[in-house]
Amino acid sequence: MSDSVPTFAVVGHPNKGKSSIVSTLAHDDSVRIAPDPGTTRVCRKYPMKLDGRVQYVLVDTPGFQRARKALAWMRERETRADLHRAVVESFVAAERGSGRFDDEVELLTPVLEGAGILYVVDGSVPYGPEYEPEMEILRWTGEPSMALINPIGKADHIASWRAALSQYFKIVRVFDALTAPFEKRLELLQAFGALRESWRAPLEEAVRALMQERVRVRERVSRLVAELLVDALTLSVSKALPDGADPREFEAALEREYHDALRKRERDARRQVEEAYGHGEIERREDGFDLSDPDLFSVEHWVLWGLRRRQLVASGAVGGALAGGALDAAVGGASLMLGALFGAAAGGAAALWSSLRLETARIQGLPLGGRELRCGPTRNRNLPWVLLGRALHHNARLAGRTHADRGALELESAGGPSWAERIESSRRAALERIFGRLRDGDTDPALTEDLAQLLEPIVAQADVAPGVAQEG
Repeated sequence: MSDSVPTFAVVGHPNKGKSSIVSTLAHDDSVRIAPDPGTTRVCRKYPMKLDGRVQYVLVDTPGFQRARKALAWMRERETRADLHRAVVESFVAAERGSGRFDDEVELLTPVLEGAGILYVVDGSVPYGPEYEPEMEILRWTGEPSMALINPIGKADHIASWRAALSQYFKIVRVFDALTAPFEKRLELLQAFGALRESWRAPLEEAVRALMQERVRVRERVSRLVAELLVDALTLSVSKALPDGADPREFEAALEREYHDALRKRERDARRQVEEAYGHGEIERREDGFDLSDPDLFSVEHWVLWGLRRRQLVASGAVGGALAGGALDAAVGGASLMLGALFGAAAGGAAALWSSLRLETARIQGLPLGGRELRCGPTRNRNLPWVLLGRALHHNARLAGRTHADRGALELESAGGPSWAERIESSRRAALERIFGRLRDGDTDPALTEDLAQLLEPIVAQADVAPGVAQEG
């Protein structure tokens, strides 16, 4: 193997998260991950590419199956320490195809070809002496090595693992392949550079390339969210009315078509954002988005997906329907709509009802005669904030998701962070100005670009994740 492209064989006991490590570090969700031991039977290389260039290579390997007997084979032929590697090479050559040590031969082959060793253990299970033959065989190869403690469950046994591993490996790190945030993955790559001097520069370049790619992803996501918001505020659907037809017979169906179009636009945007993060086959589990439900625009939903109560007034999200004490009185109910109907002045209640309704079908004349029923564009002041909050929450879940995580992407609103609340007041005001121009029919294409630029620093916040795993 060439020193110019750092290559690492991920080795260890069966079912200890080796494939998860490979998937996370290679940014590849095609790596097969299964709870059954022995899922990986042959080595497979996973190059991590950016802009068509291979930055480094991960080799997924089978787990040790007969390490104690393999080590006994080697010790029978041991002479002195400087010949340990030659003994391992003899073992691989003699036992290849014998059927006795297929897994050991397979996993040792890339190591003997020059791959660095990433030895993976599960920090949630106790350390035991059965692991020592594996580590001893790896030490005999003489290849640079690092140990990774991957807590598959509770990290209850990290201290004992660290004490044992440090006797065989110069570098020991704790790295949870399922939850490691982006910064932690970069730190681990930089640590790999200490294994072999010739790898330091290419791995530093790989880290820079990954950071640049992350910036491009943020820009792409910001643009996708901006396009979603513009589309939502300019969307309309229509139906030509037959002569003499009663428009009321078509209103409900047209409104459903309008709501369905909005929901589809959000689903499409989410899929594009997932693809931007490299998660092309992700399963998504989310709350239904019932746009006909007035409670969608309740204070509870604003808190979960949009703005806090004190920010509603600052951003103008209630559209001037209520002000000051009237707002405080209204939010006592299940929603602003209910609060207005029962606690506010009649004029304020009517205005607020208008701002809460998403859109109602209306009749208009056609230039060449006849009539059509049109639904949209919306004048609702709250819809873009609800959509923005949902989009930011979706982005945050993806930004912290590794490629080893094969569970469904949970997007239920309960307990979700109010990402829109993190938007500082001047930026919220700038967003609301753009929303207002779109509601007023402004079709300037520059609005989408302005909106994307406003969203970029908000999208970037999702990369700052709490609870980073401790470094060994």
